[in-house]
Amino acid sequence: MTVNAGKLALWTIAVGILVLGLKWLAFDLTGSVALYSDALESVVNVAAAIFAFIAIRISALPPDDNHPYGHSKAEYLSAVSEGALIVFAALLILHEAYQSIFAPRQLDAPMIGLAVNGVATALNAIWAVVLIRGGAKARSPALAADGRHLMADVVSSVGVVVGLVLAQVSGWTWLDPVIAIAVACNVLWSGWVLMRASIGGLMDEAPDQAVRDQVEALITQNGSGALQAHDIRMRQTGNRMFIEFHLIVPGEMTVEDAHTICDRIETALRRSLGPVTVSIHVEPDHKSKTDDIVELDVQ
Repeated sequence: MTVNAGKLALWTIAVGILVLGLKWLAFDLTGSVALYSDALESVVNVAAAIFAFIAIRISALPPDDNHPYGHSKAEYLSAVSEGALIVFAALLILHEAYQSIFAPRQLDAPMIGLAVNGVATALNAIWAVVLIRGGAKARSPALAADGRHLMADVVSSVGVVVGLVLAQVSGWTWLDPVIAIAVACNVLWSGWVLMRASIGGLMDEAPDQAVRDQVEALITQNGSGALQAHDIRMRQTGNRMFIEFHLIVPGEMTVEDAHTICDRIETALRRSLGPVTVSIHVEPDHKSKTDDIVELDVQ
């Protein structure tokens, strides 16, 4: 099933606004600093969802004279921006929690507030799973990042609910700001992880070894007639992978036969990996190498 990343991103904004409203209501009912921290993170979620929607629209634009390789890196910029927003929200939470440590207060209508927050958390959990799966299918870094962030938010929210229930049972009012500080630390960590992954995409990090093994296997299975492939390089940019390598063929092979082999390899790579741009440099057999190679059999 094809995933429409743009529609999913648009729905994420709507879900984010609904969750924000519920969490802010929970904070308003209780006056809890921990619930305030949870609501503040939802503000970031809405802003991040808007960034993601804009980035996905930009990344879908076709290549042009100024961007011959397309616009797909816009999604990484969105994810980096989201990470920066997360860090900013964590600092605001820490500031509020620090002040509340010295002036703890009893919560108003705690059970009602926790119930409202629980509904918002359940909605977030469902949508986080939708985004993570949809982002993987659409190969969208922005959607996947949004889903992972929402899942981190779910973990924080569950911790907030458990901690506040404990605070009500025990009467330890100081637990409220302490829980908020714990939420802030979790938010900071999720922001760092998100920014680290996105910066890796902007820096053209190579895919993991499993993807490289898959590419090498596809070249081997579909490169019959050639002798060797070497200097295989690849990078993932948004939902598109770029692959380039040198293909060694017998010196007497015609250009047409070499082109047929290249077409066969490119077709197999696209069928298995989705959107890819493949660049193959064909060379005669005296250009063969002894390292970083994939051996092929002449048939």
